[in-house]
Amino acid sequence: MRWDSQRADSDPQQALLGLDGLVRSVRSPEFAGVTFHEVRARSVLNRVPGQSAVPFSWTVNPYRGCSHACAYCFARNTHTYLEFDAGRDFDTRVVVKINAPEVLARQLKRPSWRREHVAMGTNTDPYQRAEGRYRLMPGIIRAFAESGTPFSILTKGTTMSRDIPLLRSVSGDVEVGLGVSIALLDRELQRRVEPGTPSPQARLELVRRLRDAGLPCGVMIAPVLPGLTDSTEQLDALLAEVAEAGATSATVLALHLRPGAREWYAQWLAREHPELVDGYRKIYGRGSYAAAGYRRVLAARVGPLLRRHGFARDRGEASHRIPAPREAEVVPEQMTLL
Repeated sequence: MRWDSQRADSDPQQALLGLDGLVRSVRSPEFAGVTFHEVRARSVLNRVPGQSAVPFSWTVNPYRGCSHACAYCFARNTHTYLEFDAGRDFDTRVVVKINAPEVLARQLKRPSWRREHVAMGTNTDPYQRAEGRYRLMPGIIRAFAESGTPFSILTKGTTMSRDIPLLRSVSGDVEVGLGVSIALLDRELQRRVEPGTPSPQARLELVRRLRDAGLPCGVMIAPVLPGLTDSTEQLDALLAEVAEAGATSATVLALHLRPGAREWYAQWLAREHPELVDGYRKIYGRGSYAAAGYRRVLAARVGPLLRRHGFARDRGEASHRIPAPREAEVVPEQMTLL
């Protein structure tokens, strides 16, 4: 890519950017319509609020915004903190923390750092397509390994394949959790609802490659989209493919719609599947989470399928660690990690 010749500094929206440390903004013909805002971050370790139900206390996000352009992405509203919108700007204005590996390495060397688990991919994908150009993840992975910090990565991006040798190497030094998100098999629907992602088959191949390298890899079947991907037949077919790929776990989570994602997904649904709009109003009402009745039905549907494909035993507790435990299940009242 000829990135140095593709500066976008003349963009009239530059004056509106709420970005500290902005170095430059660039475009490339290989990312039509996407602007990358390169910044120098002062910190990249983010503490998770204490009231959060997630099983980790720290995250790292080398990118903000995501060219995967998933209509349902829960992280959309975080873009409004940068004076961007949660819709098209989230898909096309990607903030890149170009010094993330160096800053992280310094932070992990502090005497106060307690080597707590750090999660990646819980907001925006660290292996979205731009990672092929910026190559931030190898340095981030090495920083974790050299500091003895356990970490996990959840991704839809097959760029992770590039780093399999490195992940395998550092897994002998620190705990490494890997997860791949695959919501559906229908290629036509995938192109419409998550147009910037690799195909489901490419992600299944990523699972195979990780497992062939001796690395554990769980699959997040998320989000399950009511009326679109939640039939017994669809879920059974997807779980069969996930099992065949060798996944060490499978976790199924229903769609939830936080502010920002809720409005953007509602527009997409009205445009693509207007016949489902009334049903979604009944399921989601005015809140972010699917109604308890829908979650109970989904759990009853998925439980036998998980057991059929070797992913679940009769257990009552839930775990959302990436990778999830070998016994994975749908837990109706815990749907917070979508």
